[in-house]
Amino acid sequence: MQIAFRTHDLGVKGLENAIEKLRACGISAVQLVAYKFLDEIKYAPDELDGLNTTAIGTALADAGIMVPLIGAYFNPVHSDKQKVERGISVFKEYLKYSANLGCNIVGSETGSFNDDKWTYNPLNRTEEALQTVIATFKELAAYAQSVGAFVGMEGAAGHVCWNVATLKRAIDAIGADNVKVIFDLYNYLDGENYARYLDILDEGLEVFKGKIHIFHIKDCVFEDGKLRQVAPSKGMFDFEKILSKIKAYDKDATLVLEGTTGEDIVPCSKFIREVWDRV
Repeated sequence: MQIAFRTHDLGVKGLENAIEKLRACGISAVQLVAYKFLDEIKYAPDELDGLNTTAIGTALADAGIMVPLIGAYFNPVHSDKQKVERGISVFKEYLKYSANLGCNIVGSETGSFNDDKWTYNPLNRTEEALQTVIATFKELAAYAQSVGAFVGMEGAAGHVCWNVATLKRAIDAIGADNVKVIFDLYNYLDGENYARYLDILDEGLEVFKGKIHIFHIKDCVFEDGKLRQVAPSKGMFDFEKILSKIKAYDKDATLVLEGTTGEDIVPCSKFIREVWDRV
């Protein structure tokens, strides 16, 4: 099992500072989101090239830091079609240079008609929305195949692929072996289904058998009629049950503690490691 953090959850800017923070926290893997922690790289096309991507990948590799996933998230159903095209271009650019960065898979969620809010909209659950996502990711999967890379897709209750079944339908329709799943249990929960989180985990592990590339690990509480994310061990999740199920699925799983920041980084890493070793 491997524990990882997003580069921009480390609370520092710049490659050298990130590596120093990773070493200090005993972390040896990152979900790399370059434009969120490197000021010199913007979220725009033509920001990457052979030189800067090789420099980043080499520095991380020399420090013993693995990159199990590259993030280039964009909204494929955004009402501003120029933003959609920019997102596709940026995603393809990361696919092109993914090997230089030390990874071969680039991921995104499936978007929302609420544009930059990425929240529930009834249009998200229409056939038109799903077909747009399928067509977009089919294009990305074809490009990824041409450069020897993989595409990661992540579902969420407020997005177009709002449950396990919808994401499975999209992946089946895309029909490409190089499409993998980023599984985030918390993402699939809302005020109506959160008590069934273990059933949803079981469903995902069964439906996406052999497809899950990475797990996002979070915790949550239900307050004032809403779910709120908290750091692992600080919420309602039974991690002995969650991690035992994930371990049975893949004893070498990569667990990204997405959204765990600051003073929670070290103790939450320790907590997840201890529970994993115990189950």
